[in-house]
Amino acid sequence: MRTRLLPLLTVLLAAVLLALGLPLAGSVAAAQQQRVVVDRIDDTARFAALAQFVTDGPSGSRRTTTDERWETLRSELESYHEVYGIRAGVFYRNGSAMANAPGSWFVPRTGEVRRAFAEALLSRRSHDPPQAWPWQRGSRLVVASPVIRDGDVVAVVVTDSPTGQMRSRILRGWLLIGAGEIAAMLLAVGAALRLTGWVLRPVRVLDATTHDIATGRLKSRVAAAGGPPELRRLARSFNEMADNVEAVLEQQRAFVADASHQLRNPLAALLLRIELLALELPEDNAEIASVRTEGKRLAQVLDDLLGLALAEHAEADLALTDIGALAGERVAAWAPAARAKDVRLTGDCPPTTGWADPIALSSALDAVIDNAVKFTPGGGTVTVAVATDGDTTRIVVTDTGPGLTDEELARVGDRFWRSGRHQNVRGSGLGLSITRALLTAGGGAIDYAHHEPRGLRVTVRVPRHPKTAGEATALA
Repeated sequence: MRTRLLPLLTVLLAAVLLALGLPLAGSVAAAQQQRVVVDRIDDTARFAALAQFVTDGPSGSRRTTTDERWETLRSELESYHEVYGIRAGVFYRNGSAMANAPGSWFVPRTGEVRRAFAEALLSRRSHDPPQAWPWQRGSRLVVASPVIRDGDVVAVVVTDSPTGQMRSRILRGWLLIGAGEIAAMLLAVGAALRLTGWVLRPVRVLDATTHDIATGRLKSRVAAAGGPPELRRLARSFNEMADNVEAVLEQQRAFVADASHQLRNPLAALLLRIELLALELPEDNAEIASVRTEGKRLAQVLDDLLGLALAEHAEADLALTDIGALAGERVAAWAPAARAKDVRLTGDCPPTTGWADPIALSSALDAVIDNAVKFTPGGGTVTVAVATDGDTTRIVVTDTGPGLTDEELARVGDRFWRSGRHQNVRGSGLGLSITRALLTAGGGAIDYAHHEPRGLRVTVRVPRHPKTAGEATALA
């Protein structure tokens, strides 16, 4: 959830910062240009004041007489151009120069200078020239002011300034804004990380605890943690619910264990009386044989119920175990039973370690191998193979028996469930349920699949590392 929530918050924060940063960048550029424009307007106003008292009229030829005011204007324009590198001139209405610097610069027929000149002829100063941006190399800033004498525009002062320094100042301002935006973004992302961690930590703890309970570790509880008050209240409610569920299941297990234990003695007495009654009847009496068989089956069911109740309640005693050696021992132990059925039992059990309860794992393998040998017809094969798979050690038991359908695979391992095709085979339907309970207590698992071309594949998994095993049992 955090990987989905954090990008969303980051995008929103970036959009907010851009929404604030772009207008600010535009404002910085406009302020820098306005500063230059105001300075140029002041300069043109000063030149216009000097040009206002130059008495001679427009002429297309160079001036030949000496005019002190004209000399002052020309000197000021040339000094201005030499010091600042800004082209400046005073031009009559027809475009001829009263004075200009450099002397070769005139008002062109088109372009920004001509537009500013024409605007000044209408008695308007340049006040809003086009914005110069940092990427516009070679752009220039043109400002024009009219020279007014007796209410009429007699000439125009024009300045044509390079914008390199102004664009550099705008770029520096933008870099500062960008650095501030980046710093604000990093700060906002850090705050978002802390916020999402604070909000989602109780959710992660609740999710992990729910998974533990769902996989059989009923003693798992949500530890006290920070977060919003609503989530803390949810955690307390969840713990109360888990306590109630565990209490109910504990009562059920206790009832099954007590009932199984209490029924064994009356059942043993009943079987003894059946045996005494059988002594009074013919040896081939079918009814007494049927009663004896059903009594033994009931005794097996009670034993399995007691074993299931104990398996679900037992604590796992995990230790680093040689899974290959343990599986090899179980193969050797079941070899005589397999030979008696004319079933070939083989094992491929290299030395491989894992974290498991050796007694519980042995019992689980006994149940799995027993089923494989039981349902494999004579001449078939049962194979036990041990291998590693990432963080787990696998024990795979395959057989060449009739196998199970897809519907039966979905139900295998359920309590008291047996395939309708195997009702005449001895068993109570609890063996694989006990196996699953024993493996789950130690952080292991069992699953079932088809074995090609025919048969069943049962895979038993146990953790290879103490961390995963410890996580499975610490909250059990």
